[in-house]
Amino acid sequence: MITVDDLIALVRAYNPNSNDALIRSAWDYGAKAHEGQLRHSGEAYFTHPVAVAAILAEQQLDDATIITALLHDTIEDTGSTYSEISKLFGEEIAELVDGVTKLTNLQLSSTETKQAENFRKLFMAMSKDLRVILVKLSDRLHNMRTIKSMRPEKQAQKARETMDIFAPLAGRMGMQWMREELEDLAFRVLNPEARASLMRRFITLQRETGDVINKITGDIRAELKRVGIEAEVSGRAKKPYSIWRKMEEKKQGFSRLSDIYGFRVTCKSEQDCYGVLGAIHQRWRAVPGRFKDYISQPKSNGYRSIHTTVSGRDGKRVEVQIRTDQMHEVAEAGVAAHWSYRDGVRAENPFAVDPARWISTLTERFGAGDDHDEFLEHVKLEMYPDQVFCFTPKGEVVKLPRGATPLDFAFAIHTRIGASCVGAKVDGIRVPLWTRLKNGQSVEVMTAEGQRPQATWIDIVATGRAKSAIRRSLREEDRERFVRLGRELARVAFDHVGKRATDKALTTAAHHMGLPDATELLARLGSAEMTAREVIQVLYPKLADKKGDEIDAARAIVGLDPDQPFRRAACCGPLPGERIVGITYRGQGVVIHAIACEALAEVEDQPERWVDLQWHSGTHPPVHTVGMDLTIRNDAGVLGHICTLIGEQGANISDLHFLDRKQDFYRLIVDVDLRDIEHLHSVTLALEAESDVAMVERHRDLNRRP
Repeated sequence: MITVDDLIALVRAYNPNSNDALIRSAWDYGAKAHEGQLRHSGEAYFTHPVAVAAILAEQQLDDATIITALLHDTIEDTGSTYSEISKLFGEEIAELVDGVTKLTNLQLSSTETKQAENFRKLFMAMSKDLRVILVKLSDRLHNMRTIKSMRPEKQAQKARETMDIFAPLAGRMGMQWMREELEDLAFRVLNPEARASLMRRFITLQRETGDVINKITGDIRAELKRVGIEAEVSGRAKKPYSIWRKMEEKKQGFSRLSDIYGFRVTCKSEQDCYGVLGAIHQRWRAVPGRFKDYISQPKSNGYRSIHTTVSGRDGKRVEVQIRTDQMHEVAEAGVAAHWSYRDGVRAENPFAVDPARWISTLTERFGAGDDHDEFLEHVKLEMYPDQVFCFTPKGEVVKLPRGATPLDFAFAIHTRIGASCVGAKVDGIRVPLWTRLKNGQSVEVMTAEGQRPQATWIDIVATGRAKSAIRRSLREEDRERFVRLGRELARVAFDHVGKRATDKALTTAAHHMGLPDATELLARLGSAEMTAREVIQVLYPKLADKKGDEIDAARAIVGLDPDQPFRRAACCGPLPGERIVGITYRGQGVVIHAIACEALAEVEDQPERWVDLQWHSGTHPPVHTVGMDLTIRNDAGVLGHICTLIGEQGANISDLHFLDRKQDFYRLIVDVDLRDIEHLHSVTLALEAESDVAMVERHRDLNRRP
């Protein structure tokens, strides 16, 4: 562990005006607070906050961030309080320490719903002060560097969380060096065999080809000297995980990968950058499609650089990044460059992004997601940016993630344009809406009045903005459809008891059921959130309870002990009239299967669990739900007519689930409440006779075995 004097010397090297006394005071306070605590490795716990502070000092950050690192675990792991730290070190540092404490308690790799909520808290903390996440990232980096002392299962959990969340977040903030190290440390835990194999191959390659890096950097220096441009040239082999990811993406073996080396040229001016580019392209052949100009089109985190890939010495592909010294500082520090110091004052780098503005662009659309799935979608799209830049016909630039389509482009311009899109031209040529856009393309969107987003668009678009707008439109459209369907279901149910589904009757039922109006009641009926039988029960309880001599559904089986629990198997959904058998399950009672159910093969060698059963003879109530797989024509009124037809057979629809929606046909699962097998036959026969029905068959789901 470094000493307090070493840490102060590190800070004073870039900030001679730092507050030595306050750093020393924070060191003493942290050391005393953590006294007696040990890490998993057996080291004194305080070595960890000190290491985090040193990592931040290497990034040349301000005193408040360094002191926060020394104190970042005091509130969580010791008896320290917010008010005590505020009193000793000031409100700013207390806020930062409290923010880091709250981030530490977030389980970012938990269930999706909780993960979404925790991500909201993460970005909220970032929006208050980005230095909170800088401390947290450095905290995670040191933990990953020392992860070997943890239990194997804990190592795997931390490594997955690092790979999925913290490494991409570091990359999104422009801290590429930290992203690469975090990825490689996590890769070492999650796939040690693959990493070791890559390292062995790398050593073999170096032995066969010699020192490629020195040779190529020498070639580049010679070329720049020839054209009279002064610049620094460096090269390195890419990190094992970066190489592994390329192998996975390109489905290529290590021997076929060519661009495993990266080279950087840093020069004095922007003009020199383009001069370097020209010299390199004159000397070596550029690889098509591998050129990106982030100087004319900077990334939102301030990153500026020219990327090009050329066929260099011996035909090997090499990637070259060209930037100025100031651009390089931002490329190394990312958004953190805003707080970096040089010679005692904040470094005034014209390319450093204002964190408040960056956070607002990062989170501006996060609030648009109505549920946790949409929110997580937004987060992932923002955390894994690999952008393409396209142009409108007027020359305006639109930034999109890699994989974006003309539909994403349309929604990026305006939601109204996206919703009414019927086609697109890319570079003047008509293309399908699912075409993946490339850098520098010009996109023209064609619209038509009356066009609305299609359900299939969800699978075409790549941006959270487009997905959210499409879902919102589909929900509104679905609501109108559900209201129409609900009205038809209500009409059939009221007809069965000799009543009419008037607006007054529906409004009365809605108020009694705690709903705002009849429209909401009909929408819930149509979406199967409630049944028409429930509405009848509210208005006409005596008519709804009229069952005649029907068999009690709770006593529908012969062969069970009184009060012995049973249920119908979801995989085959047996109906009265079918041959059945019972299978005993510990803690579940008896599960009733149809004798022909394929799931019975799993227990055929356990005869002691089989129970000989049969249905009570007589009239059963229509409460036995069966799924029906329907393919019907996609036309106005067809679905409502089909539901009416089912209702006319004395069956109730309890749920609807669409499997596929095409321009000409729908495929859906309709859950119908039936009396017995004969009732199923009559419903099936009535549907088969309809010209709007292309296919009808009983739906069985073997994935829903007990």
